[in-house]
Amino acid sequence: MTKLRRRLEGKVAIVTGAGTRGAGIGNGRATATLFAREGAEVVLVDVELAHAEETRAAIIAEGGIASVFEADVTNDEQCKELVEFTTTEYRRLDILDNNVGNSHRATVTEIDPVDWDSIMELNVKSMMLTSRYAIPAMKQNGGGSIINIASIASLRASKSTVYTASKAAVIGLTKSMAGDHGREGIRVNAISPGPVFTPMVAWRLSDEMRVHRSKTTALGTEGTPWDVAWAAVYLASDESRWVTGSVVTVDGGSSILSRHAYTDEEMR
Repeated sequence: MTKLRRRLEGKVAIVTGAGTRGAGIGNGRATATLFAREGAEVVLVDVELAHAEETRAAIIAEGGIASVFEADVTNDEQCKELVEFTTTEYRRLDILDNNVGNSHRATVTEIDPVDWDSIMELNVKSMMLTSRYAIPAMKQNGGGSIINIASIASLRASKSTVYTASKAAVIGLTKSMAGDHGREGIRVNAISPGPVFTPMVAWRLSDEMRVHRSKTTALGTEGTPWDVAWAAVYLASDESRWVTGSVVTVDGGSSILSRHAYTDEEMR
């Protein structure tokens, strides 16, 4: 295990999408785990409470501090209640990690407008809603850090047009929020993961496809949720005190190469 420096000691964090569906570990659980290991008190948010409870149990087993909160983060009132719960339970809020997201493979001529709206709500609107209530709470403590999970899909075409469009919107939202709230001590950055192997994509990836994904990166390997989580730790910590409006690409160099899978299986 990488030596920990307790870089988030005394901070309180919200991680959305903190549960994992299926075997293994996803980006949200990995991020929440590292936040706790680095000293943060973490509120674990998931639309299915049982998944958040599993993450909490793992954190508590390591001696960390975590609470769970069941919420649909596309719902304005539930996002408000989430922040109110956090500030009541822990008296402050320093970090918000917006990690929820989904994909729908279709072109603009194929996708149902209902499905388009659903993906946009989950991937983009949710980040606006959580931030809408987190920012005032952070201001009370002199500032904070918001981390939005985007994707390298925002940088190039894919077979999931709505996913690509939504992740490009996340980056636009990130930069606008950073500009709007920087003078209030709020830093806002994004992480764009590449071909990371998570339970979310495992069910649709054969061994052959995983080998192919690895070959689309400059480093020749797949990423893991821990790679995304370590980037989040940096952006959450005071080490990134002068970093805002930035996009940290965590993709093994996939986005700098011309060859790629051109499928939604390579996302996140």
